[in-house]
Amino acid sequence: SIRTQEPLIRSLFAAILSALRGDPPVKQVASAELPTEQGDFAIHVFESRLDGATHIALVKGDLGDGHNVLARVHSSCVTGDIFHSSRCDCGQQLDMALARVAAEGRGVVLYLHQEGRGIGLANKIRAYGLQDDGLDTVDANTVLGLPADGRDYSVAAALLKQLGLRAVRLITNNPAKVRGLAAHGIVVVAQVPRRPALTPENQRYLETKRDRMGHVLDLSPSSDAPRP
Repeated sequence: SIRTQEPLIRSLFAAILSALRGDPPVKQVASAELPTEQGDFAIHVFESRLDGATHIALVKGDLGDGHNVLARVHSSCVTGDIFHSSRCDCGQQLDMALARVAAEGRGVVLYLHQEGRGIGLANKIRAYGLQDDGLDTVDANTVLGLPADGRDYSVAAALLKQLGLRAVRLITNNPAKVRGLAAHGIVVVAQVPRRPALTPENQRYLETKRDRMGHVLDLSPSSDAPRP
């Protein structure tokens, strides 16, 4: 009904007015200090003016002139980041990025509200069910009528700009992420790869990301990789 759509209509109207005024698409709404296992960070919470989604920036050190800053753009993964699912390597990626930024003493880790590569938690679990029946992550999304990767990197670029960043060394194995940031005005001066820990549970997922989604992944056996 029209009444149930009123909050969305008001939000869209407010977003349009903000855009016409030249306001950034995200606004900072909270900040605090955040000690973690990997190191101490400043946490900044942002809200999208378009849909109200909440995004997080973890900042280490003085970002200076905003150039050559080590950065990670991480999409939320409830199953991997919180419940430590072995179906993916998302939690490992997040922990590694935080540790790497902390060791460097200067950098940013963005945590974006884009669960399941942008399809949402419920749809991701539906896709998991199809993967249990034999489909890979790309085909499962396709059967559900969803994109293989529906993430919007304009949000990440807006957050980085709000923090004063213009050129970053990006921790990623995904060239599409580099192109997505570049399309919205963030220069990626270097792509910093990460070698995933290959396990029986995540092997097919990682192979699909490499073979069908263009990720640059070294999946050869490693002496320091966990053994099944």
